[in-house]
Amino acid sequence: MIKRYFSGLRFGMLLQIAIGPMCLMVFNTAKNAGFWVAMSLVLAIALVDAFYIALASIGVSRIMEKESVKKVFKVVGSLVLILFGLNIILGVFGISLIPGLNLKPTSSSVFIQGLVLTLSNPLTIAFWGSVLTTKIIEEQFDKKELLVFSCGLVSATLLFMTFVAILGTILSTFISAAVANVLNVCVGALIVFFGLKMLLKKEKE
Repeated sequence: MIKRYFSGLRFGMLLQIAIGPMCLMVFNTAKNAGFWVAMSLVLAIALVDAFYIALASIGVSRIMEKESVKKVFKVVGSLVLILFGLNIILGVFGISLIPGLNLKPTSSSVFIQGLVLTLSNPLTIAFWGSVLTTKIIEEQFDKKELLVFSCGLVSATLLFMTFVAILGTILSTFISAAVANVLNVCVGALIVFFGLKMLLKKEKE
């Protein structure tokens, strides 16, 4: 069973290498609000990952394969990312698209933001479904082995995002307010880019 856990951990770390919007959010939160506030965001991301992995393992991912369902959630998830990204950019100039979001972040408010952002992309269920299905076929997992493997996947999210939070906290001590504002704009622009990319991505025929 230990072997299955580390197999999930290794595989999960490989998946984390593809930097996405939540990774940028963790970095930006750590840079602006500190390590512990960023860790509340990391916890939210890991919890949603665990939730989606659980749904995928019981077959809910099949629902997400329906084109009509997939299109609706793709649009909703894209718009949420774009809105949060624009809010980060405009926040540099003292403008807020989302009332209350640009106030001094706390662990609880950031945790809620993390839940909203991560849950806004239910297509993740389909992704985890394909990952788990592939591994079940390749490795011939039973239910217990699948559970242990999934724990490894979630642990990878926690470890990788914690490293990102540490990196953001360390860098915050070396950058000026002006540079921090530039980074905020860059992070916001990248999150908007991820949202637009997801919105405009054409499905395979």
